[in-house]
Amino acid sequence: MPTAARIDQLLTQHALRPTPVRRAVLGVMADTPFALSVGEIERQLAAGTDRVTLYRTLKSFEEQGLLHRVMDGTDTIRYAACSIECSAGAHFDNHVHFRCTVCQRIYCLYQVAVPAVVLPRSFEAHTREYLLGGVCGTCQSGD
Repeated sequence: MPTAARIDQLLTQHALRPTPVRRAVLGVMADTPFALSVGEIERQLAAGTDRVTLYRTLKSFEEQGLLHRVMDGTDTIRYAACSIECSAGAHFDNHVHFRCTVCQRIYCLYQVAVPAVVLPRSFEAHTREYLLGGVCGTCQSGD
């Protein structure tokens, strides 16, 4: 887990005031190697954390390049910590996501690039998502 000083530094670098909720959310996300839903994040925060504040925090983090949304093949939106290449308004989206069919966790595979896709002339892509399914290393080893 990053230290409190490192969390404050990250928030300041991304032009965000280090509030208690922002510190807590960033701590949760930095400590988790897979994408989390809002409910999963909320369960790891102090009891009584205001849900509106949580949603605003997630939105700010996404806008400033600290988190990105991960679609999981359902209607659930999940969030994952961004890579170092992300910045405010410009997320590094050239990576694959992997959904484990056993534990249901979604991992960002930054080292695996999304393959190039050539679209027909009359099509224009604005987003791209690449989700693979299978069994993660933890579930394979039974840990």
